[in-house]
Parts: sequence; structure tokens; C-alpha cells
Amino acid sequence: MSEDIGLRSQRGPALLAMLVATFLIGMSAWVISTAIPTIARDIGGFSDFPWLFTVYLLTMTVTMPVVSRLADIVGRKRLLLIGVTVFVIGSVLCGLAWSMPSLIAFRVVQALGGGSIQSLALTVIGDTYRGAERARVQGHIAVTLAASSVIGPAVGGLFALLDAWRWVFLINLPLGILTLWLIARNVHEQFERRPHRIDYLGAVLITGALTLLVLGLLEGGEAWGWGSPTSVAIFVVGALLLVAFVIQERRASEPIIPLALFRRRLVVVMAVLGLMMGGIMVGLTAFAPTYLQVAAGASPIWAGVAVAAMAIGQPVTSAAAGWLALRWGLLPTTAAGAVLALLGGAGLAVFVALPSPWIVAACAALIGAGFGLTTVPGLVAVQESVAWQQRGMVTGLVSFFRTLGQVVGVAALGAVAKAVLEQGQGGQDPQTVQAASGAVFIVVAAFAVVHLAAALWMPRTHLSGRSKPPVAEAVEVALGAPKTAE
Repeated sequence: MSEDIGLRSQRGPALLAMLVATFLIGMSAWVISTAIPTIARDIGGFSDFPWLFTVYLLTMTVTMPVVSRLADIVGRKRLLLIGVTVFVIGSVLCGLAWSMPSLIAFRVVQALGGGSIQSLALTVIGDTYRGAERARVQGHIAVTLAASSVIGPAVGGLFALLDAWRWVFLINLPLGILTLWLIARNVHEQFERRPHRIDYLGAVLITGALTLLVLGLLEGGEAWGWGSPTSVAIFVVGALLLVAFVIQERRASEPIIPLALFRRRLVVVMAVLGLMMGGIMVGLTAFAPTYLQVAAGASPIWAGVAVAAMAIGQPVTSAAAGWLALRWGLLPTTAAGAVLALLGGAGLAVFVALPSPWIVAACAALIGAGFGLTTVPGLVAVQESVAWQQRGMVTGLVSFFRTLGQVVGVAALGAVAKAVLEQGQGGQDPQTVQAASGAVFIVVAAFAVVHLAAALWMPRTHLSGRSKPPVAEAVEVALGAPKTAE
């Protein structure tokens, strides 16, 4: 029996620090959405407001792999404190913005800190708790993220109602100071300092490559056509930088991302799961509300509540995922989650002709429940599979691929929806929106199929290190799992 891991335990203060940091980032991702009309009315630039989300997602994506690797070289605590400080500075600057371009620029600063916090908080938890304990602690993280996804829009709506949108950002100042105090006081690490040859060239190449490729995916078909010279140039240069990065990593003594990691099946599976998970989430959160409002005549509040059911399903199964993985094994637990996510994704496509908040809420809850079972055991397993010197990097990669999946999902699903809308009567016609949503949900179901296929390829591992109980062996045999772990 492991010692108590709750907030009142000896390690509770460190866990509290990471939960507050996670809540800080989780809420900032949602709080701005409901305040956009008020912001645009005050400082103008309504046509440019999508860049508030584009630059934030772009910067978060390119920050994660570099910061995660640096955490393995210079330590987690120092970078985490820097990340929170940068996030708070960016938030204050956003609150003082005088125009939409200035707000967009300050969102970049905010996202630099946010990307650091998102990956490093999970890494610190991985350092603080052992494998079996990590599986239980992830339930706390899931509940925190779920709470932030509900509280964030509500707080943003409240400040917008009070005509005080700047506090959407300025509220991060007291929360950030609290986070800094908790981290400085409660997070301790035994870090052995030694000389390093930091791969600066690799960091520059991967940052440049990801910036161009992610920007091309996010803005392709919107700011410029997919086949335009601008789009072609962005993707060609981005691909060339990515090739140069691979060459550099093969020769670097301490690469930013050791390519040998991708020879491990567990890492590859987690990468594919993250990509598909991000795409499924985008399909639900970005397209289902419009589908419900236009096709079903639902109010924005009910449309938001239906989608928020995902945030209810995920923490419930996340809390149980560790227990199940310890008893069943990694493969059966992950596969069960992927089946639930497939049922939810397929349900959206099958019942699209019956637009109803209740149906969408049920599908969203299934998807969230599935993600809870696929995320927690895999993250714990991938953290256990490497030494301390690589734990930050692999944890960051898990977060990176999930964010990258959202980027790919926005591009792919947006192109599908746009093609259908252009052939129909536009975005205000219920039948056209229903047809476009149906096409999007079919792609979401396809993502869920790939998600399940990746889960079935999960290595046969048991988080506790014990021999697998009979039920785990039986389920794995029924699923036809490979007999080797690598």
C-alpha cells in the first residue's frame, strides 16, 4: 500500500502547486472565448480576432518540445518559475492592450509561458510520484482541467457582462503570484548539475519548422489559398527546416529530441493517440456548438453545456483509469477508452440528422470518458519508460502531439466544412449546416477509428510491475495484442 498521495499528505503542497498551475493555464484557454464581442467593441479589430487563438495555439505548440528538453538539462523548477513569470507578464500586457494587433502580440508572450507550464507541470508530477501513484494523481489533474473548462467561460462571460474584459487577463496576476509562491515554497528537486552541450541549432530549426508548418495549417484556406504561392512557400520552407532538424539531431551529442525515442512503440502509440485525440476534441468543441445552434435552434448556453459534457466524462474515468490499469494492464484499459471514444465519435455521425443537445451531450460524455482511460495510463507508462534525464522530454512530447492534433484537426475539419458550406446555402441555412456537420463528424469518427487502432497496438505492460492478472491476459488475447513490448 503506497503512502497517501492526497493534498494533505507530505507531498500534497507540491501537488497543490501543480494543480493551481494547471488551472491557471486551463482557464486562460477558455476564459477569452466569451469575452470576444466585448473586446472587439472596445478596441476594434473584430475581423482579426481569430488571430488571438491562432497565435496562442501556434506559440504553445512550438514551445513545448524545446522547453521540455531544456527541463531535462537545467531542471524543472527554474524553468517552471520562468514560465509562470512570463505567462503573468503576458497576461498583464494583454490586459493593458490598446488595439487588436497589440493584444495579438501580447498573446504570444502569454503563450510562451503557457506552453512551458503545460508540459512542465506534468513532468514535476512525474518526478514527485512513483508509477502506481502517478496513475492516481492524474485524476486530480483531470478534475482540475474539467473545472477550468467550466469556470473559464463563466468568468469570461461575467467580466464581459460587467464591461470589464481586461480582467479576463488581469485575473491571472493574483493567480500567477499564488502559483509562483506555491512552486518556490513546495517544489523541490534533486538536480545534479553537470556540463551540457545544448543543441541550440536544433532548437532553432525545430522552432522554425513548427512555426511555419503550424501556421500553414492554421491559416491555409483562410488568410491565403491552399494552392497559393504563400501557402506553397510556407510548407516547402517548413519541410526543409524539418529535414535539416532531423539531420542535426542525428549528429548532435545532446539532441533536443532524440530520434531514437521514436523507435519505441510506446512513444509512437502515444504520439498517434495524441494526434487523434486533438482532432476529435476540435471536431466536438469547435463544430458541435454551431451545429446545435443553427440546425437544432439551441441557445448558445445549451450548446455549450452539451459540449461541456466531455469535461464531465473525462475526470470520472481518469480517476478510475489508474486503478484499472494496475489491475487489467495498459492495453485493455487504453483499448476500452478508445472504444468509448469511438462510440461517441460514431454517434455524432450516425445521429447528425437528429440534431439534439441531449444526443451531442451523450456523445461528448462518451468521448470524454474514453479520453480519461486512454490518457492517464499511457502518460504514466511513458514516464516510467525513461530515466529522469528524459522524462521532461517525453512528457512534453505527449502534450505536443495532442496540441498538434488540434492544429491538424482545425485545418482538416475546417476544409471539409467549408467545402460543404460553399456548395450549399451558407452558414445560416440549417440544412447546409447539418450537412457540413455530418461531413465533419464522419471525419471525427475516422479519427476515432485510428485512435482505437493505435490503442490496440499499445505494448503489453502492467503499471505496477506485477505479473498480469488473468483478466488482463484474457482481454489482451481477445484483442489480439502483439506478444512483444517493443
